[in-house]
Amino acid sequence: MARVVNNKELVSTRLATNYGGWMYCDKCNENIGYLCYATYDRLKLSYRCNCGSQGKVILDFVDSKMGQECNDELTIVKNRFCCLGDNSPLITILDKKVTSYEMEITCKACNKIYKKRRNESIS
Repeated sequence: MARVVNNKELVSTRLATNYGGWMYCDKCNENIGYLCYATYDRLKLSYRCNCGSQGKVILDFVDSKMGQECNDELTIVKNRFCCLGDNSPLITILDKKVTSYEMEITCKACNKIYKKRRNESIS
């Protein structure tokens, strides 16, 4: 059953579908990651693409629940960030396509709010 989007803010970003699938930078049309449809409840993502564009994604749903802050790390399974509890895939960020990102994503199953950040590399 499709979920009803409550908040959707896309800045310099587009999604393959209404609330999931491949994510693209609007400036250079590069694929920057993949958002799993059914496993997340809320997403707040800010990133800087390799092309210099700064993008942002905010998504939640009418039936989204308040998440619980946690200090747990997302696990990585086949390049996907997954929930520590049940390894359900939440999101993939293609590190080769972005210089930095900051993300908060809530797992739909356990309501944990995972935070992940990657700073720009100094080279």
